[in-house]
Amino acid sequence: MLDAVLRGLAMQPAGTYVDCTYGRGGHASAILERLGDRGRLVVFDRDPEAIGAARKRFDGDARVGCVHGPFSRIAAEVRGLGLGSVHGILFDLGVSSPQLDDGERGFSFQHDGRLDMRFDPGSGIAAADWLKRAPEREISDVLKRFGEERHARRIARAIVRTRSEAPLTRTRQLSELIVSAVPTRERHKHPATRTFQAIRIHINAELEELESALPEAMDILAPGGRLAVISFHSLEDRIVKRFMRNEARGGDYPRGLPGAGPLHPPRLKIVSKATRPDEDEIISNPRARSAVLRVAERI
Repeated sequence: MLDAVLRGLAMQPAGTYVDCTYGRGGHASAILERLGDRGRLVVFDRDPEAIGAARKRFDGDARVGCVHGPFSRIAAEVRGLGLGSVHGILFDLGVSSPQLDDGERGFSFQHDGRLDMRFDPGSGIAAADWLKRAPEREISDVLKRFGEERHARRIARAIVRTRSEAPLTRTRQLSELIVSAVPTRERHKHPATRTFQAIRIHINAELEELESALPEAMDILAPGGRLAVISFHSLEDRIVKRFMRNEARGGDYPRGLPGAGPLHPPRLKIVSKATRPDEDEIISNPRARSAVLRVAERI
């Protein structure tokens, strides 16, 4: 959705922009191409391999700053680079193609590898370690909440039963366990899809990061600046949609309080309805099929 993103950001050659999820650098490179000598770009990524690639790619370009860390620290990190307000912020959520394609990162059930799933392998707890210790109820709740998995209890029970005999350390082990445990199949969807998504989201606290980052982004977004977010599943998209809607009407007091109404003047204007990739992009990049882009402008 590169063209839609660039249109949504309403690029200014002398503007300052933040790509909160560098990934393989497609969006960042396209943004930089549209910046002049006075423009600035800041790229974030929790993955040390991704941010290492960014530093190598943009080495010597004084317009670019690279931050290894979660995007929930966006305001502090941008200010730490000596920048004030910014003209555009992009969040391209979820897992990147390089992470999926590297079996040893543990994100994909299509490759055998270590059951890790951390965006930053140097911090936090790996999926294998969490599955080794988590109670059955906790596993079931995670699969249900973050994967909307109908068979969460059945899968959690199978995980606990299996780990009593041998630990789950490989993606293929977990994938085969899920295939055996799930009694029905969704059309065009592997039985392990929802479970892998749920565990990854939990391990990386993805929804909590997003909920923290969106208000942080508002703190540094200049009037007229654009906020663009690409999400890939309904859990993320609900958070983004609700945040933009609330900021566009000034927020709300909790229900039932006297004088309930807007908390403050509106701070965002919705620029366009949700945008989805066209058929040509889905054919060339099947992983984009579930993408949803939302754009809003700071007022």
